[in-house]
Amino acid sequence: MPNMTVQTSRELLAQRPFRPFRLVMSSGQTYEVRHPEMAMLTRTDILVGVGETDDGVPAEFRICSLLHVTSIEPLSPASTGPTI
Repeated sequence: MPNMTVQTSRELLAQRPFRPFRLVMSSGQTYEVRHPEMAMLTRTDILVGVGETDDGVPAEFRICSLLHVTSIEPLSPASTGPTI
């Protein structure tokens, strides 16, 4: 799904029950969104929390341009892949 839109992003984050997903960027970099609280939208970007701490909050955020999202892959809730 090239050029992820704000509407698509909003729908992904609003699904109930929430279904975790991976963003694949045009650079090949990937970011996993396992909880809706781990991402935030702006008009042109999605901020993705990375490095979840013991408190359940992200250690930091990555700013990903929606124009550079080349695909969205569903994740199973129990899958364990490399989280960037």
